[in-house]
Amino acid sequence: MDTSQIRNIRKIETSINRNLFIVCSIVTLAVMFLLVTDFFTRGRFLPARINFFYISVVAIYSFHKELVRWLGEKKSRRQGEYFVYAWIVLTTVLYIINFFSNDYYDYSAEGYPLGTLRDISYLTMEVLGIFILTRALKLLFFLRK
Repeated sequence: MDTSQIRNIRKIETSINRNLFIVCSIVTLAVMFLLVTDFFTRGRFLPARINFFYISVVAIYSFHKELVRWLGEKKSRRQGEYFVYAWIVLTTVLYIINFFSNDYYDYSAEGYPLGTLRDISYLTMEVLGIFILTRALKLLFFLRK
């Protein structure tokens, strides 16, 4: 491939990655809304069961961003970190709220244990895991030079 073809591919992939960031942001906000609603309503709704879909969207965005970096895009912004920080802050705040409410949000109105806080914690760790994995790929990229 010549330089102009590589430049064209890089431009296209960078544009796709911007769109993936927007999609990932919208899906993140929707998932956070669903999980926070589930937390505060104490299981009044059926679980959203959106975790696998969400983690897939985050993984696709993250790994595509690394692909763009490996194509030589130098103007890579660190927007993906916002997802990690948002999940960590949200999870911490919900744990604090639950702590000061004496585990009120860990049980339904009928007294059954709820898994919402646990599910949010797992999701946060999965997002953090994808972040760490893509950071490792970034380091690999720089070490190969």
